[in-house]
Amino acid sequence: MRYAVVIEKAEGNYSAYVPDLPGCVATGATQEETERMIREAIEFHLEGLREDGVSIPKPTTICQNVEVLVESA
Repeated sequence: MRYAVVIEKAEGNYSAYVPDLPGCVATGATQEETERMIREAIEFHLEGLREDGVSIPKPTTICQNVEVLVESA
């Protein structure tokens, strides 16, 4: 499956979450580390759902970059 992941730059690190998997989060010192950690978090999260007998949610979140024109003041 392919889940949308949001990675945000914080003050001293990066954080990530998966909109389709509430509670599935990760942090890292770099973007690359955060991507690796969220991948592991997703695998762990799905494993926990399976063990609890909960169905795995299908990915539904759609990500798009939207370009806008910003005029200087």
